[in-house]
Amino acid sequence: MSDNETILKERLAALVRSFGERRVLVVGDLLADRFVSGEISRVSREAPVMILRHEQTETVPGGAANCAMNLASLGARAGVVGVVGEDEAGRELLDKLKAAGVDCGGVVVMPKARTTTKTRILAGHAHSPRHQVVRVDYESAPLSDASTVAEIARRVREGFDGADALVVSDYNYGVAGEATVKTLREIAEGSDKPILVDSRFRLLEFQGFTSATPNEDEVEHVTGRRFADAAELADEGARLRERLGFKALLITRGKYGMLLLGEDGVPLSIEAVGSHDAVDVTGAGDTVIATYALALASGASFPDAARLANHAGGIVVLKRGTACVYARELVASVLQEGE
Repeated sequence: MSDNETILKERLAALVRSFGERRVLVVGDLLADRFVSGEISRVSREAPVMILRHEQTETVPGGAANCAMNLASLGARAGVVGVVGEDEAGRELLDKLKAAGVDCGGVVVMPKARTTTKTRILAGHAHSPRHQVVRVDYESAPLSDASTVAEIARRVREGFDGADALVVSDYNYGVAGEATVKTLREIAEGSDKPILVDSRFRLLEFQGFTSATPNEDEVEHVTGRRFADAAELADEGARLRERLGFKALLITRGKYGMLLLGEDGVPLSIEAVGSHDAVDVTGAGDTVIATYALALASGASFPDAARLANHAGGIVVLKRGTACVYARELVASVLQEGE
């Protein structure tokens, strides 16, 4: 191992060890990820479908809530602004967040709203792993209540003051809507705090912030074209970064790692770490942006923040379900790379 590689590893590990000094605010759509597991007992006589003998049901924080959970597991002080319904899923979601130490003071509880819940049915034979066979989504109505929208904006302003960075986690359910984006632009003016964006469908509406972490498919959707190779992706990604006015754009590419595009115009390709055979990619993007944001909040350069996010992504896809990465795992991954 060269001296430069050793220095890089030590620098990245030191960044992770400083995460506990930082506070990051997450603004976005709070989702409940519900996993229903069962053993395949037989085929139904009513229809050609499997009958599952129920084993367990678990609800874990998803979407913006999963991002906040990852910030907490990495040692940071995490806060969240979002909306849940006054229902079982919403209560379970808040209980899990609070138990992890996430500040939920920015969460608006709406009595007549439904908490968006994504139920995954996991099935398998006796003594075999359970695999996802279908997902059922119970979606909330688009957020349109004017008083709730105004309250979200107020809580974003309030939470930003004490934060070292802010993450927008937009799953297109309305929390990161026009009013919230306008508020973010106002509070970002004159501030050097990084504002990072994860938006599946509306990335072009978040111009002028610090950075974003789209995957390759999302970049193809935004640009309206498919890429033949990494060179085409880099060229189009660089144009997209300029169009958005970001300081950097971090594109995740699954087993091909990540591609960082910065203001210097030199693409940085980062190879995936660990196994290329993912066990479960559910929520991996939330882990990536949480790590990326926390590293930038800790003073990391964009390349170093991207490298840490790459390690975190490599760890979390080897876990089943919506999962978190812990600081000790991230340090171990960094120090063991290449050994």
